[in-house]
Amino acid sequence: MQWIYEFQLFLFDFDGLLVNTEIIQFQAYKEMCRRRGYDLPWSFVNYCSYAHSPNVHALSYAIWDLFPKLQQEEPNWSVLYAEKKQIYEELLSHSRIELMPGVEKLLTALEKAKMPRCVVTNSTKMQIEMILHTIPALKKIPHWITREDYLEPKPSPEGYLRAITLYGKKGDRIIGFEDTPRGIAALAQTPATIVMISPIPPEIEGTFPKEIFHYPSFEDIPDDHLGA
Repeated sequence: MQWIYEFQLFLFDFDGLLVNTEIIQFQAYKEMCRRRGYDLPWSFVNYCSYAHSPNVHALSYAIWDLFPKLQQEEPNWSVLYAEKKQIYEELLSHSRIELMPGVEKLLTALEKAKMPRCVVTNSTKMQIEMILHTIPALKKIPHWITREDYLEPKPSPEGYLRAITLYGKKGDRIIGFEDTPRGIAALAQTPATIVMISPIPPEIEGTFPKEIFHYPSFEDIPDDHLGA
């Protein structure tokens, strides 16, 4: 992994990038709807197209379009989101959580090289602590910016800019890793080199002003490609 020495700060998303928790988020939305009396008919791919959109309202509007009676029953999305959050944490407590391919090898290499690294995530501190207890390898990441640490979620760059301010230095070459268009939109507003890790990337060609590297997994990054 010689390419890691070309950068001085590493920024990571979390859900769906480092760990396989995105499917659990989907299950939580389905269960939230079920408890309200509605059967969410989406596939995981359908869910991702809304949940990962740069439009932060895409998911709520899509669910309300499917179930207009649900919107009448509860027009405040934050109430439904809070229900989903509670269900997600219930599922986390008994779900099998695993690192995504290539993550442990990369984290080990970064730790050995003493590279500054930070996660910027929409997950809460409590959710992160639950997962760290399950996967100790994630403790190789020394810095975490969770949902409590910033006001505006992605696609706002606030969380990433905070990480750069706290852990970067002037002149650093920064690299950021994301798995969704929403996260890419956030990184595109920072000085970071952008890498999208996704088996089937959405059509984002020409959407952002910066070059975006794409690989199906961390295992697929060529040893010298990003350092070119």
